[in-house]
Amino acid sequence: MKSSPHPSGHPGHNPGLLALARDAALPALSSAFDKALAGFDDELFNRAETAGASQLVFLDGMRELRRRREDITLRFGAHLKQAWESLEGGTPLSAELVLTQAAQGDGGLSLLSEHDLESRLAVRNFASVVLRDWKPVLARLDRRLAWVAGVDEMDASSNPVGPEHIGVALHEAFSTCDLVAEVRLVLIKLCEREFAAQVGRIYRDVDEGLAEAGVMPGISQPGRPAASRAAAKARHEPEPEPEPAREAEPEDPQSAPAWARRFTERWARHRSELQAGAHGAFGDEPAPNGQNMVLEALHELLAQTRHVREDATAAAQVAVGQQRPLSQHEMMSVLSLLQATPTATLRAAVGDETESLAQRLKNEVISGATRLGVDPSQARLDPQDEDAIDLVGMLFDVMLDERELEGRSRELIGRLVVPFVKVAMLDRRMFVQKTHPARKLLNSLAEACEGNAGESQAERALMGKVEEIIDRLIAEFNENLAIFLTLEEEFRDFLAQHRRRIEIAERRAAETQRGQEKLEMARSRAAAELDKRLQAGAPLPAAIGDFLRQPWNHHLTLGLLREGEDGASVGEALQLADTLLEEVAEAHRHIVGKPWLQSCQPALRKVFASVGLHGEGSVAAVDALHDTLQAIAEARPELERALPELPQVALPTAPVQESPALDLGTEKTESVDVADAERYRGMAVGTWLDFVDKDGKVQAGKLSWVSPISSRLLFVNRRGVRFCVASPEELVVMERLGRLRPHLDDGAFDTAMQGVIDRLDPQQPTLH
Repeated sequence: MKSSPHPSGHPGHNPGLLALARDAALPALSSAFDKALAGFDDELFNRAETAGASQLVFLDGMRELRRRREDITLRFGAHLKQAWESLEGGTPLSAELVLTQAAQGDGGLSLLSEHDLESRLAVRNFASVVLRDWKPVLARLDRRLAWVAGVDEMDASSNPVGPEHIGVALHEAFSTCDLVAEVRLVLIKLCEREFAAQVGRIYRDVDEGLAEAGVMPGISQPGRPAASRAAAKARHEPEPEPEPAREAEPEDPQSAPAWARRFTERWARHRSELQAGAHGAFGDEPAPNGQNMVLEALHELLAQTRHVREDATAAAQVAVGQQRPLSQHEMMSVLSLLQATPTATLRAAVGDETESLAQRLKNEVISGATRLGVDPSQARLDPQDEDAIDLVGMLFDVMLDERELEGRSRELIGRLVVPFVKVAMLDRRMFVQKTHPARKLLNSLAEACEGNAGESQAERALMGKVEEIIDRLIAEFNENLAIFLTLEEEFRDFLAQHRRRIEIAERRAAETQRGQEKLEMARSRAAAELDKRLQAGAPLPAAIGDFLRQPWNHHLTLGLLREGEDGASVGEALQLADTLLEEVAEAHRHIVGKPWLQSCQPALRKVFASVGLHGEGSVAAVDALHDTLQAIAEARPELERALPELPQVALPTAPVQESPALDLGTEKTESVDVADAERYRGMAVGTWLDFVDKDGKVQAGKLSWVSPISSRLLFVNRRGVRFCVASPEELVVMERLGRLRPHLDDGAFDTAMQGVIDRLDPQQPTLH
């Protein structure tokens, strides 16, 4: 059905196109859900085997699932059908409203049970995962469905096949089943794992179908890739005309990560230049983002640089022809032994920044083959296996060198090297597939370990969970990659709780910084007012000077801090100082018989009370000031009295800048370009930057707060703790010194892989 629904270009209700979208979406979603559901009973059975005391509830859940499978699928489809019919009627149904009405029940408002609340939270999490992974295609699908339905707009809650309605459908599907809360939550988690990716692909198919039918086709035509233009140029062909800018294509969760796209585009250009005019320069090869091309390019780069990275002797090269490669079975056996009982030299290599983990691993594998009865002098590594070890070894070298992993954190991450070599040999897609469970688990574990010194109870609990997950991985991982998926899901839930604590810590850091800046401003203003009065005339008598420098200065600082510059107590304090100085001036004119400080008595007592001097002590202090003025008036300095001993009060101090990132040496901020400073001044809260210390260690910092007082920017680390407060000008200087750069939020795995590429190909510029 290829037609333009509205020649005028304006949206309107189009039943034909709505039917086209419905027929493409609803049956596919129900079928995909039913297919995923078919495997859930086996998963429940597997969990029952390791559930201990909860074994029976999982077995009961498995039987209930088998018995009610058809009804569950029907209830899932019924909700989506109801939501679609509402759209066709011109009144899209809100998923949020459906859940709210269900919570109210037939008898009015009622409290949700804890189990029901957990189920609703679980389906909301499912919806957020789908929305996160397929956000671009969903944005287009919302626009297209709104266009053909004749409604003004559509969002995540009103799209009848959007993630939120699918979450409601899941909730409805399992709502009548006799399942305990634990099993119900496991089923929804399984949907997130097994069903979510299928949902995204259906979105893409529906979106493409509507585009082909003429519904807003302009929002889904990507421009020609830069690599294609470069290849055309290398073949001396006319460069194609640039296409108008279009909305970016959705990023398939299974596609290669950002580092791989950058690498293959660079690699394709490099090879195109070498082969131009010879064989058409990649004319018939896969697209630059193809996973196979990424892997082949990596293997070629490894082969080209191996002689540089290893000091292989000529004798060793000759001997290779007389050696046989270790079989896959032998490799796995040796690696399993190293996984269970790593050698002392391998453990030492993890802690030694000067030794190559990859080379140490290869030596250990050859040595370990002797336990299987293999003569190490007659054996060598298969080139594919050697590439896997090289990549994993360098990956962990970069991660341990460049991330803030010290002590126990470094040791724990280092224990993952051997299991990840096994994964690389079993499934090369780990390097190029963003959603691979092994890399997702490594990202989460690295996030938990980075900068975690175990200083708080929460950090120690997190490190304890990291150790538990790694222990289980070491003990249970044989050659079944499913263990990574199980552990990643479990640790992700635990890490989510920790992130909430980090958000609280981040808010506290901002509040602390705000308080310190207010304190700094109050101290600065109080000091300025004090200096102005001390330097106004002749030197003051000791008692008067001590009064202004200590209790009055402290009282004024607190007033400024609590009430601001326009506070009533601030005005009273300034008036008191001015009145006191007028009294001193009159005393110097030798006016005798005046009742000194009579009008100031209440204000003076308030000042002394603010430093903890009350009652008789306060009276004695006021008397000392009175007698000093009387002595000046009578020109008898020997009668001047000192203030009584005042309580020790710690005056507020300015905040200490603890950030090593601000060690700018001799660089000055005066020469900073205004435009560069404005770039940082306009940076959005929540932006991450990479801070590089003198040793090359990189720590990511998040802009958490911008001071309305000083315009300084507060950055917190991944623990939510303040580690840098800097002005825009200071950040510009740090950037000049190579101590600051944009942060690529690709996760520990992808960031380390970019580092591997840069180390393998040092002639090329670093792509950060």
